[in-house]
Amino acid sequence: MRDIKLNKGLYAITPQQNDTDVLLQQVEQALLGGIALLQYRDKSSSPDIKRSRANALRKLCTKYQAPLIINDDAELALTCHADGVHLGQSDGSIQQARQLLGAQAIIGVTCHHHLKFAAQAEKEGADYVAFGRFFASNTKPGEALATTDLLLGAKRQTTLPIVAIGGITLSNAPPLINAGADYLAVIENIFVQKSIRSYCQQFSSLFQQT
Repeated sequence: MRDIKLNKGLYAITPQQNDTDVLLQQVEQALLGGIALLQYRDKSSSPDIKRSRANALRKLCTKYQAPLIINDDAELALTCHADGVHLGQSDGSIQQARQLLGAQAIIGVTCHHHLKFAAQAEKEGADYVAFGRFFASNTKPGEALATTDLLLGAKRQTTLPIVAIGGITLSNAPPLINAGADYLAVIENIFVQKSIRSYCQQFSSLFQQT
């Protein structure tokens, strides 16, 4: 693990992309656009493909000095020397991930729309907490239950960095930042753009305006 400092900004999450070369090209454009974090999220590929892609993404992230987080899989994070892992509520314990990955690893936790999950995550040693969904999205369909009031409450309750996720776009992002989101996690609204780099630059600039 590298000694990584978390900086506020855009948290890009990889899309489901069957073509590895296309995925790497897209991610590099996002890195050139100044994303603060990259999460490798892959729900369908084989273990061998995941391992190969994770290693390639780690090299790209090292080149552009951006932390690489692996979704749901601490073992894969260890194998590819990623900077950390993101855990859902059913993806194993923070303690187990910390023991496996070490003190320097970044461990993030999904808290949905519950402040009690964030309090527990902080108590157990998480490095950031993620709330959502804030808006409707294809990746996480269903009712949007997280609100800006939730972010305001989380900011009062926790000292950890706060991630907002779920249907976030350039137009609906500013209120989330103003309410305390340190990171905006985005998948589809990044990787469907004709100019991924430019779009990420515009997102990143929102954090400089607040």
